[in-house]
Amino acid sequence: MKRVPSKQRNFVIHRERDRAALKRLALMLLCGLVLAGGFVFAARQHFSALRFGYEGEKLRAERARLFEQRRRLLLEREVAATPARLESAALGMGMRAVRSAQIDPARRVKQALSPEVPPPALPPVPNSSAETQ
Repeated sequence: MKRVPSKQRNFVIHRERDRAALKRLALMLLCGLVLAGGFVFAARQHFSALRFGYEGEKLRAERARLFEQRRRLLLEREVAATPARLESAALGMGMRAVRSAQIDPARRVKQALSPEVPPPALPPVPNSSAETQ
């Protein structure tokens, strides 16, 4: 026994859209986007803080290295300025130590008072390095 004829056509049913449900879905989507944006912002802040921490550590190491180099260079300068080192360098250039006969305080006073008088020429200094070459 057949109760529904085989050629029966069903009616097309048009449902009304639930506007409240659409508003709830849009609100949930907006809240989810805001929440995801907050997580992305927090992650970016965290990773930039880590990056700045690493850069700061590198700069502190560079500063320590530069302070050590400065200390070493100051020590080298002090060693190079010692009287013994200066004397050996001067002797290497052909200079000699000043004799007491070459120092005349009265001549300095005369030269300061009359600058047009040229100072007397010193005797030539033999260059020991030129003789050995």
